[in-house]
Amino acid sequence: MQLSDLTYEKRGTYEGFVHGEVIFVDNSVLHLREYVDVEMETTAERLMYVYHYVDGKQEFQFRYDDTGHHQDLKFPTYPHHKHDSSEKNVLSSSAPDLAAVLDEIQGLIVIP
Repeated sequence: MQLSDLTYEKRGTYEGFVHGEVIFVDNSVLHLREYVDVEMETTAERLMYVYHYVDGKQEFQFRYDDTGHHQDLKFPTYPHHKHDSSEKNVLSSSAPDLAAVLDEIQGLIVIP
């Protein structure tokens, strides 16, 4: 990782919005947003998420999100899905956490 810019905004007593970007050594970028509820002391419940990754040429690689805009595809994981290599290539996907997304990106990074 080369640089990160993350911001946390409190949205209620226990809720917050985390957003920002992580820039990697090959200039690829992960844009992320999470809306979380931290009412439980030991865990945080993620109420909304988006992980959008572009490569070093700023070309779209993938996006995970839980926006309910693909109900017609009848995925068993609805509303969770992944746009893979193209906005139009939508796949059923479980809800990854940030660590899983970073692991996936690690396999895609090309060191200049």
